[in-house]
Amino acid sequence: MKRHDGRELGGKSGMQMRGCACGCDNTLSLTGSGLSRRQFVAGAAAVAATGLGAGLGTGLGGSRAFAQGTDAKPYRIDVHHHLSPPSYIQAVIENHLGSPPQIKWTPEKSLADMDAAGVQVSMLSVTQPGVNFTSGDTARKLCRESNEYAAKLISDHPGRFGSFAMIPLTDTEGSLKEIEYALDTLKADGIGLLTSYHDKWLGDPSFLPVMEELNRRKCVVYTHPTTADCCVNLLKTEPPTLVEWGTDTTRTIGDIVFSGNAQKFRDIKWIFSHAGGTMPFLIERFIGQPKIDAKFKPAVPDGALAELVRFYYDTAQTANKASMSALTAIIPTSQILFGTDFPYRTAIDHVKGLRSCGIFSDAQLKDIERENAVKLLQRLNA
Repeated sequence: MKRHDGRELGGKSGMQMRGCACGCDNTLSLTGSGLSRRQFVAGAAAVAATGLGAGLGTGLGGSRAFAQGTDAKPYRIDVHHHLSPPSYIQAVIENHLGSPPQIKWTPEKSLADMDAAGVQVSMLSVTQPGVNFTSGDTARKLCRESNEYAAKLISDHPGRFGSFAMIPLTDTEGSLKEIEYALDTLKADGIGLLTSYHDKWLGDPSFLPVMEELNRRKCVVYTHPTTADCCVNLLKTEPPTLVEWGTDTTRTIGDIVFSGNAQKFRDIKWIFSHAGGTMPFLIERFIGQPKIDAKFKPAVPDGALAELVRFYYDTAQTANKASMSALTAIIPTSQILFGTDFPYRTAIDHVKGLRSCGIFSDAQLKDIERENAVKLLQRLNA
């Protein structure tokens, strides 16, 4: 079996909690800024228009210095970095959800972690369960407040943050409205989706109107795993973070590819978390399925691999030799992005892991940690 460059494959190879006992204070205001909604939105949009790239610089010689904990100019771009807006924290607590890192997150913690590892810009996203635990106007309101809070952080900390906006995907009208507001008014850098919504994955026909709009806008779409309804509490010995989330990422990749959406919506720029879940290990099955069953061939006229190598994959919780060997056996380095999964893991974990795994040259590390994201994200490129 061949990899993307013609070589043979195989050479290299927040737990969802029911109830919170963290004892945290959930009496938090939405912004704490004293600004009116109009002032805030206007200010955020003005800052966004200046671009995120200011201060990034091009001197990347400090990569090893940061890996060793010494001073150097920050330049890394983290595409997998979570925020918890105050209204979102309150909502997950009220619904007996959330994990301590999620609930106790603050902007100051993010900035401190970024500074410790030479991360200049983090792309913010709300992690699972997103708004899967609610619906209707409540879900719309929570998405709006979360996206506005992210825009405020971008305004308050110029050049340090970007955002992948949250939408209520099962609500088509609400999603289309929030896409318009987030991208056109708040100037978000893309849209953040979960890998599944109850028992529907991202190739589901009910999501087609939203996919059409994301494709029309040539949107960057970041995805994060979650636990589908089918697979909650399958085993008492295994939280969903252990196996299920990697599996759900793989399910949604397969659904996008074999539903034909990858072919139909070629202008969506997909980012998949955690090195694509179990997809690299299952690559032979992805490639072989259309050969086994002809009904899958129309969805992948050039083969499944041709679609998979166009997607982007982050390094969050996979900055190790096993995961990176498997991913790079089939996916070009140009499609790999630096991700940390903060606040569940630290940026310095991933800086050190990518170096100690022995997979990448200095030039490839530069691409993964910065250049690939600069090419993908319009404001960084500006």
